[in-house]
Amino acid sequence: MTERLRRTRLAPLPDEQWNDDVVRALSVMMPAERARPDLVGNMLATFARHPKLTRAYLTFNMHLLMTTTLSKRIVEIIVLRTAVMRRSDYLWDHHVPLARRAGLTDDDLDAAKRGEMSDSLDSAIVAAVDELHTDGKVADATWDALASDLTEQQLMDLVFTAGGYGALAMAIETFGIQEEDV
Repeated sequence: MTERLRRTRLAPLPDEQWNDDVVRALSVMMPAERARPDLVGNMLATFARHPKLTRAYLTFNMHLLMTTTLSKRIVEIIVLRTAVMRRSDYLWDHHVPLARRAGLTDDDLDAAKRGEMSDSLDSAIVAAVDELHTDGKVADATWDALASDLTEQQLMDLVFTAGGYGALAMAIETFGIQEEDV
């Protein structure tokens, strides 16, 4: 995609500073025994610096990821295209495995990256994400194309998913969150 910001502005919270507030904040997403600095990854370990914000954001994000009215496939198209639009390699890299589990093929991933999906609904989803990230709204023609296949709640979930993951990408890139050592 692009050259990642390499300067870490906010580092993951050091192990010795983890406390019950951090574990409670992460409990929205995982059981307490998994809410450990060696298991959660750099993004959540960095977010642990602000437990109240982390809890609020993860509550919202869990809806976008787990209880949305959209299919997993559609969610992952939205997230991947948002990663492209926000130039977030970190977000892209972390969602490719989820996208594959949701049924996206390598060709689908390449098409999402280029913004050239072959399916008409997928194409409208990509157009909507692009419009949201460039214009701040979905154009009428794109909305109408989406509305022929999606319910009102799905349309709302689409907008909030693009926005929620856009905010996440901005945080990742601004804080300089680094990829995990593999």
